[in-house]
Amino acid sequence: MGSGLSIYTAVQSFAMKCFPFHYGEKKEEQKSMQSISVLSNSSTYPVGDIGKSGSELNSQGASDISTDSLRGTSFPSLSQRPSNLRVFTVSELKSATKNFSRSVMIGEGGFGCVYKGLIKSVEEPSRRIEIAVKQLGRRGVQGHKEWVTEVNVLGIVEHPNLVKLVGYCADNDERGIQRLLIYEYMPNRSVEHHLSKRTETPLPWSRRLKIAQDAARGLTYLHEEMDFQIIFRDFKSSNILLDGEWNAKLSDFGLARLGPSEGLTHVSTAVVGTLGYAAPEYIQTGRLTSKSDVWGYGVFLYELITGRRPIDKNRPKGEQKLLQWIRPHLSDGKKFLQILDPRLERRDMFKSSHKLAAIANRCLVKNPKNRPKMSEVLEMINRIVESSATESPQLSLTDLASTEASQDSEVKHKKRIMHLKLAENNWFLKIWRRKQVRTS
Repeated sequence: MGSGLSIYTAVQSFAMKCFPFHYGEKKEEQKSMQSISVLSNSSTYPVGDIGKSGSELNSQGASDISTDSLRGTSFPSLSQRPSNLRVFTVSELKSATKNFSRSVMIGEGGFGCVYKGLIKSVEEPSRRIEIAVKQLGRRGVQGHKEWVTEVNVLGIVEHPNLVKLVGYCADNDERGIQRLLIYEYMPNRSVEHHLSKRTETPLPWSRRLKIAQDAARGLTYLHEEMDFQIIFRDFKSSNILLDGEWNAKLSDFGLARLGPSEGLTHVSTAVVGTLGYAAPEYIQTGRLTSKSDVWGYGVFLYELITGRRPIDKNRPKGEQKLLQWIRPHLSDGKKFLQILDPRLERRDMFKSSHKLAAIANRCLVKNPKNRPKMSEVLEMINRIVESSATESPQLSLTDLASTEASQDSEVKHKKRIMHLKLAENNWFLKIWRRKQVRTS
């Protein structure tokens, strides 16, 4: 790992010089949370009528509502962990991104713009590596807190299913303070992109199962496989990126929080996240646990199954909220077929999608205590992936077309035989009637 100076200390030092706000013990005045009603007749699918517009819940200017969560913002228990992050200057990143040219811009979101760039490899200076550079927009204190959190989290965790943070930049230039994050480049974009109608070639079902498995591995690592727990808090398909080999990796940890301290059951925070993914108990109370991520994962599984977004205002009124729309289709096999992504061959995915829906239902139980841990979810997903791999190989489109053509030919042949038999019968009847007339 890198230098003896912790990344947390360096970033916090920069933050305190440039941004006069409190990270520590001072308790901020609790802001009133807009009331959110969660309406449900079922303990498994409570779907909220959320009184906010836009894609995020209170994500800008949100104040954490307890001293514990304020300390959690700074990840103090990580402060002595060394980091191997590279520290970049603005001039280096300008050179890497053609002066932040729009021609290399690959994304734009609430955080800011993301650019594709090239930098020299530390291990092999003659080799250039592709990077993604996220430039923080001018969002004030909340945006900077998310930037600091991202550096603190990804600076000390490492896993094949988490996007790797290469380094950061906290520098000044003629435009003022520059805060940037530098990641490994993920050429196949986000899962959300590939599930959308804009994509000409939909994600194959086998790849969706692998993505579900990769995402479960990433969450299991954050929740259970370190000596501290991290709650992602903004799990969604747009935060799951795909590398060149189509491996899925969790990204965007700006809203992440440390799990509850020993002896506590939850962390109290302001309600932030994305509509359609947030767990109902978190929306109602601000009490955050790892089971909030489990709920979001359950929603995501139904995204993979249906190819639909959790909330889509462009659909008919009864279909705008994914969890409400699917509910009547889950008790009957024929009805369940109607929610499967129509862009996929349904008979190839019916069996495993039914099993995946059963896992999603367990993640979407109303009482968070009754939801499984992510390690348990991962075990169930692994079994589905393994059984799908050992089942008979799926027909290719060419094979499917030839099979259907063969079946059509067989049906036509049977129809011809039936017509011949009917013709023979009609001929026999005509001869028999003539004989009857003559003998009478």
